[in-house]
Amino acid sequence: MRVHTDLASFANVRRPVFTTGTFDGVHRGHRTILDRLTERARRDEGESVLFTFHPHPRMVLFPGDNDLKLLSTQDEKTALLEKAGLDHLLVVPFSRQFSRMHATDYVREVLVGAIGVHAVVIGYDHRFGRNREGDLHLLHQLGEVYDFEVEEIPAQEVEHVKVSSTKVRQALIAGDVRMANDLLGYSYPLGGVVVKGDQLGRTMGYPTANIGGIDPQKLVPGDGVYAVTVELRSGTHTGMLYIGERPTLSNPAPARTVEVNIFDLDRDLYGEPINVRFMDRIRGDMRFDGMEQLKEQLHQDRKAALDLLRQLP
Repeated sequence: MRVHTDLASFANVRRPVFTTGTFDGVHRGHRTILDRLTERARRDEGESVLFTFHPHPRMVLFPGDNDLKLLSTQDEKTALLEKAGLDHLLVVPFSRQFSRMHATDYVREVLVGAIGVHAVVIGYDHRFGRNREGDLHLLHQLGEVYDFEVEEIPAQEVEHVKVSSTKVRQALIAGDVRMANDLLGYSYPLGGVVVKGDQLGRTMGYPTANIGGIDPQKLVPGDGVYAVTVELRSGTHTGMLYIGERPTLSNPAPARTVEVNIFDLDRDLYGEPINVRFMDRIRGDMRFDGMEQLKEQLHQDRKAALDLLRQLP
């Protein structure tokens, strides 16, 4: 897959079969579009093209709104798109000026003029142009004018739930990582670097690796304890991960902490890159009467995590 960051130099692409969108998380609905995109490109002896934006348009249009958290970093999204078999990823900086482009101008100047589109494969609810004025009906009309075909992909459902990035975010915020993973089609990842903590877990026999350096735009699931797999330089391990403000301590954390107890591994990991993948939630965050009660709960959490992880294919 070739990654392009300059629309002006995007050239020499054979019969571009085009789709567009933020594709946050590259979930199962997105991959239905990508599968059809790549299939159509092969059939027409063309090349598949995804036109997307960075940063996310909402972060440009509403800079004071910090509520939106993303399912994938740019690197994660690029890796997922390459795995899907895409030929070209065109990542264009989003700006207010671009957002004010009328729908007809966008099709004429970008799709036809800059990309030379041969066919468009797009989701059923796609809107584009200034004030989201463009829709599939307009796209079909302009396709007839500029000689490109338009193919619509209907809403995809997983167990009767429409697949969308919003649905995945809602599941993760609620701690329902199993539902989120079903919608995504893979286990939700969270990456960072191991930083030094207060080593309290070690005193109870449950040493943890504190995860820092998490992309500030990345969505961290709801507070609680999770069964996870852990990817390190040394390989993949299993563990249980805690997210929360540690309410049992006399001095709770000033902000949410993310720390993982890695099973059968006890060595200095400070400064190492780490990536965890969420498999299931064991419980929500809880306040205990003392450290002994917390230690007993950790013992139960470990057993529950091991039971869940043994069931993984």
